[in-house]
Amino acid sequence: MTDATANSPTTEPSHVRYWALIPCAGSGSRAGSDGPKQYQSLAGRPMVLHTLAAFAAVARLSGLLVVLAPDDAFFTSLNSAYPVARCGGATRADSVRNGLALLLQQGAQRHDWVLVHDAARCLITPAQIDSLIDACSTDAVGGLLAHRLPDTLKAEVNGRAAATVDRSDKWLAQTPQMFRIGMLLDALWRAGAGVTDEASAIEALGAQPLLVAGSAQNFKVTYPEDFALAEAVLQARARTNK
Repeated sequence: MTDATANSPTTEPSHVRYWALIPCAGSGSRAGSDGPKQYQSLAGRPMVLHTLAAFAAVARLSGLLVVLAPDDAFFTSLNSAYPVARCGGATRADSVRNGLALLLQQGAQRHDWVLVHDAARCLITPAQIDSLIDACSTDAVGGLLAHRLPDTLKAEVNGRAAATVDRSDKWLAQTPQMFRIGMLLDALWRAGAGVTDEASAIEALGAQPLLVAGSAQNFKVTYPEDFALAEAVLQARARTNK
């Protein structure tokens, strides 16, 4: 078995493939929207379709799977060509674990790479996805897009700033997060349902995921005010691409 704590480069076998897994089973309760936030319209189409279009433009991906809640009929009503699986669980970790297991059942291999990405990070670009693959494909662990913390960071006690925290080594974790399917599946089983991202599960094995510089625009649409910002970015990109 490969030592999960090793971070030295490794030779990439020619038969290794890359898969994308998009957990899309969340309710979007913090967004204050009517229904799951990933289906709200942004710049003329549902948010999740912007996300999926970015991955569809990455030629190196062997396949993509969208993990839905068991009763989710959105893609049925949309008549979409994207592969979906209604195996979403109660938590993100459950949904990702179930999706990974299904990828293996459908022919993926444990040594293949998987890029797990939030459906609500709809501003991801094909170039950013490719940069993550380039950076991680010869790494023994894998890694994630992340953004250096730009703001002063405060520690709080009873609603007041109690201390200023050194931000020099602080990063905001983003997605995609790219790991070997087998290693990630094992890590998620060990870590349990409470982990909030895949890198946390890998870290619990004693490994150190690679931090790959992302973009401030690759934020997760979470709160009501995020929708307007995301729409403005999408509209600006559309004007630029005309």
